[in-house]
Amino acid sequence: MTDYQRLAAKIKFDDQGLVPAIAQDADTKQVLMLAYMNAESLKLTLETGFCAYWSRSRKALWKKGETSGHVQKVKEIFYDCDADALLILIDQTGPACHTGNRSCFYRRLDQDQEP
Repeated sequence: MTDYQRLAAKIKFDDQGLVPAIAQDADTKQVLMLAYMNAESLKLTLETGFCAYWSRSRKALWKKGETSGHVQKVKEIFYDCDADALLILIDQTGPACHTGNRSCFYRRLDQDQEP
């Protein structure tokens, strides 16, 4: 069994082969985004040290920052107590959100307007 297979065997992927992955700034602890990984994107992330995800809408591997240059360098990866979610501590280059915001979590539910 390879190192990757040993690590991936710890994770419980859902029936679509996905696991939610939360990207959090390693220094500030700000939650930047939520995406999904499959086995292939997790392997690529572990091999390269940069986040790669699975795009559910495009049904394709997605290397974060591939077109924008806003890459996420992995510092540490944790998995939760049920082994069905990942927390990735990263160094973010540029904004994490496709809207140009630092974080995808910039809107408050109890407000009518975006900040």
